[in-house]
Amino acid sequence: MNVSAKAEYACLALIDMALQRDATPLVQTSELAKRNAIPERFLVQILLQLKGAGLVQSVRGASGGYRLSVDPRKINLLEVVRLVDGPSGFGAAESAAPPSVGRQVLQSVWRKVTDHEEQLLREISIADLAESAGKLDYPDMYYI
Repeated sequence: MNVSAKAEYACLALIDMALQRDATPLVQTSELAKRNAIPERFLVQILLQLKGAGLVQSVRGASGGYRLSVDPRKINLLEVVRLVDGPSGFGAAESAAPPSVGRQVLQSVWRKVTDHEEQLLREISIADLAESAGKLDYPDMYYI
């Protein structure tokens, strides 16, 4: 399965905000970009899409930033991928080649694969990923 960089960045930003949810009320764009190695200008565009969909809120000002406006348990990966890439941004492309028995069989298989991928993405929430990431978060190590 191929996921666009835009969809991956959107997921990373949402996971980061879910992880920071209790520690800090607002996450600044520059912090999000730095922590997740996302180009800041690209992240701003993604955050605007997420805001337009009602998944995040923004607060203006020097101490402003973004926060989740929806419980991360209610945001699934399929929703995020479709939001940033559009409904046609996921799944197998239809062939423009002339129909054949082999091509029809392959298209049937591709549709089944896509259906299974969509179901899996629908079952995984941002909260699930934040919980997994929290378990992997290692404290800074200092060497003398």
